[in-house]
Amino acid sequence: MKRLILMRHAKSDWSGALTSDHDRMLNPRGRQGAAALGDWLRTAELTPDEVLCSSAARTRETFVRLDLPEDIAAHFERGLYLASEDQILDRIQRAKGEVVLVIGHNPGIGYCAERLLPAPPDHPQFGKYPTGATLVADFEIDHWADARWHSASCVDFVTPRNLT
Repeated sequence: MKRLILMRHAKSDWSGALTSDHDRMLNPRGRQGAAALGDWLRTAELTPDEVLCSSAARTRETFVRLDLPEDIAAHFERGLYLASEDQILDRIQRAKGEVVLVIGHNPGIGYCAERLLPAPPDHPQFGKYPTGATLVADFEIDHWADARWHSASCVDFVTPRNLT
């Protein structure tokens, strides 16, 4: 079995007019939400052993504020910045960990979550995949290369508002 955690970055700061989209950081609510997600991951014993993270500032800051163990293999990749769901699945299929966390952006991360499951979880926010939305899904596979659309089972889905 393989476990995937698909997380959209926490709430970003739109106040810096001169900041490029790639360089936007989190706002105070986003910082609090990312910390709450990290607490939830640790409490639920959902610590990943590999992280695939967009190179954007807001995804990197989300990762840092999760406060996960320092020995986790973390990859910060430009190719995950605003990636489509197909690009995200392609990258997941090359993952090495048993429990892989992907931190990305909408619309790709939300579409990826939708397409991985045969049916959406019973959560009113799943279709919107708001900032900080996190899906935990299991695959009955031995290798990530075998991950396919509609083949995962939902373990959990949360948003920071569920946690704070």
